[in-house]
Amino acid sequence: MKRKADKQAAAAPMSAVAARKARQQQAQTAAPPAKPSKPETSGEPPSKKARRTPEEEEENSVQAAGVDDRRQTRRSTRRKTEDSKAQSTPEKKAKAPAPKPTEQGPPPSASQDNENEGASEESDEEDAIVGENGIGSVQNDDDEYESPADTPALAQEEFPLSRTRLNKSNIVYSDEERLCVRIKDKMSLVLLGHYDLWVKRGVISLMGAKLHPSSRVYRVYAPSTHSLPVIKCVASVDGAAEIEVKSCHSGIYRLRDLSPLYQRVWNGKNTAADKLTLKKEPASTRRTFSVLYTSADDSLKRHLRPLHLEKQWSSAIKSLSQRGGRLKTLICGPKASGKSTFSRYLLNHLLSPAPQTETNYYNTDGVAFLDLDPGQPEFSPMGQVYLAHLRSPVFGPPFSHPSLDGSQTGTMVRAHHIGATSPKDDPDHYMLAAMDLMDRYRALLATYPQCSLIINYPGWIFGLGLEVATWLVRSLGLSDVVYMSEKGPTEVIEPLGQAAHEAMVPLTILPSQPTDFVSRSSAQLRTMQMQSYFHLNHADGISNPLWLDQPLSHTRPFRVSYAGPNQGIRGIMVMGSQIDPDLLHDVLDGALVGVVAVESPRAILGETDREQPTNGAPDAEDEEMENASHAGSDVNMDDDEAEPTTPKPQDHPSTTTTPSSIDANITRTRNEDLPYLFVGAGSCTPLDPRASHSLGLALVRSVDVPSRRLELVTPIAGSKIRQALEHGSGIVLVRGQLDNPNWAVSEEYHGARAAEKRHRESIDKARKIQSQGGEEKAAGGGLDPATRARVSAALRDRVRRASNVPWMTVVDDSRRQREAASQREKSLWKLRKKAYPGSESEGDW
Repeated sequence: MKRKADKQAAAAPMSAVAARKARQQQAQTAAPPAKPSKPETSGEPPSKKARRTPEEEEENSVQAAGVDDRRQTRRSTRRKTEDSKAQSTPEKKAKAPAPKPTEQGPPPSASQDNENEGASEESDEEDAIVGENGIGSVQNDDDEYESPADTPALAQEEFPLSRTRLNKSNIVYSDEERLCVRIKDKMSLVLLGHYDLWVKRGVISLMGAKLHPSSRVYRVYAPSTHSLPVIKCVASVDGAAEIEVKSCHSGIYRLRDLSPLYQRVWNGKNTAADKLTLKKEPASTRRTFSVLYTSADDSLKRHLRPLHLEKQWSSAIKSLSQRGGRLKTLICGPKASGKSTFSRYLLNHLLSPAPQTETNYYNTDGVAFLDLDPGQPEFSPMGQVYLAHLRSPVFGPPFSHPSLDGSQTGTMVRAHHIGATSPKDDPDHYMLAAMDLMDRYRALLATYPQCSLIINYPGWIFGLGLEVATWLVRSLGLSDVVYMSEKGPTEVIEPLGQAAHEAMVPLTILPSQPTDFVSRSSAQLRTMQMQSYFHLNHADGISNPLWLDQPLSHTRPFRVSYAGPNQGIRGIMVMGSQIDPDLLHDVLDGALVGVVAVESPRAILGETDREQPTNGAPDAEDEEMENASHAGSDVNMDDDEAEPTTPKPQDHPSTTTTPSSIDANITRTRNEDLPYLFVGAGSCTPLDPRASHSLGLALVRSVDVPSRRLELVTPIAGSKIRQALEHGSGIVLVRGQLDNPNWAVSEEYHGARAAEKRHRESIDKARKIQSQGGEEKAAGGGLDPATRARVSAALRDRVRRASNVPWMTVVDDSRRQREAASQREKSLWKLRKKAYPGSESEGDW
């Protein structure tokens, strides 16, 4: 009590005038005040009265650029009034800290905040899904993406995007779906979203491709997760190029209802340019794309940047494309150096449907794309290396084209399942797969002799990865090697340059072009690509793909027998480690597996070097493989019972007992009777790429032990599996080391939340119309209040059941819950543990 009284006595004898003088002296010694106080204007003005505050300087610069900034002016006026009030009451001002000027400019007004909150469904806060093992979408984790709300300074920074501003002179026509504009020579236009592009007049450049006038329509995906593609006029007719942009309804935007990673990806509310072109349409009309002049036009205030290339990149692409069909280039470099972007630009440049290029080379044979990066593949889900034959340029990130099945872009020649996102665990199998794909490319040249080759090598460029890269340079017969980093290091550049010199191949070193801000991490981009792969549907008769927003738990699975007379699965492998057969059920259930077609019983590594029959006739093993594949050809794709129509492998005891056959390496589990295929010591030996290939990925939804069947969810077409079986191949499931499909576990929860939100919004809209005197059925769907209540209760029950699934915990991350948690943390007792004598922390206690 005495100490408290002493403090009060020491703080008492100071008047308001003395306090103000003390504050003035402190301000003069520390920093001059940004604004002079009103009571002191009668005296001598301060020496820096003419200098404006950062807020006023930003307002003047924005007004000079022709932008209406009346909100900021009113805010600055309001701040001056508040400052003057604070000066008149110095006792209250002494308790409040002085505002510090920042470089980000004034915060958005209240109206802007309301627009951001009501921009779209994507801007709402979502609950975080956290797994029991710490796997989930925790937005405060360093490995997760950084949302624009976490970085307001970067997200609200204005950055120029388009050099063309729409007006009456360059808008040809527009409606609720289409927009036709003229782009002057050397000018550019940037759009956010996904759309169909039709070049009507002139020539434009887009992501490395030069598009000429034709009847062809190109699908473009421009999400905010990547740099936005720029549409630039490179050749004009009457001073401008004319293009038509049309909304496309591929369904990819519906994936936001199944995963938070797909939220805040596409365009938000209409921009000023959109409102100009939609004057005659209802205010609620929205296209699937938006025209952006600057990054400040985005209603969601995201960090948007255009996709521009370095001059050295452009010159290198032009130089490489002049080789035409003789081009066989390997693109390598460190991680995040721009290898995928450079490969995509070079691919589009080679596939540009120009009538005739400067070198009189007209590409009719397409381009072969050998992707050796299993962690971030371009046209395939993760865990695979493949050879693709492309016939048309691609405009979009990898999750917009996760597969080429049935696509008009190109075809998948051959693929191999690596079972991991990096080849460092089994480089021998990786090199065998690369050599087999190169053999397939040489066979492709017999049909397409002018087909050039682009090889995308992963960022595994150090240590053993460098040895693999130099071996590929010496053995693949390349024409060029491109290294994407000018900073070296020297221990990588020198061996790579020496290998290129020995192979008489020029080495081109280009500067890396990493992005300064990313909204999704590499792991999250893989998750988005995997989710896009499983929800992609190539419908018959439709050239462009469609995405379905139905959770995988509602998808009808393929039921495949793994034992018995109708066996469709020859075996199940586990790569990376050896497990006990009794644990195979737990390892397999709910996992991602590679569906591999085994072309020969010699697919087990080490069996391919045995002597071949000298008479040219198939031996007993080949006959056994053929019979086994026909026995499994009745795979139940439609959940209907089927009887075997061909002999079974059990009918040939002389062949099933062959030591080198696959069946000799099968171990049946005791409880489930699963065919565990294990060959090797320690870890399972992978299948030989020369005698097997991958059909795609599948998700094992369940293991039905009583019926001896597996329930698989896969986007692989049933005709593709039947075709492999008809060619004498057997099906083997390979369980690798891919990321766990946590996104598949949480899809039902996010889908239930989205359905409940849509129902709630329809009810609010119906009540609003009813309060305004309109018909309630117009927005309520004709549901009476009792029916609405039952639907609401059913949706709430669906959310409750979806949140109580295994391996998932729902964390309420709303603002109210965060504030409550913060208050609880402040009220908790904090105990400090006393260190034991002699410990390192004893002195810090």
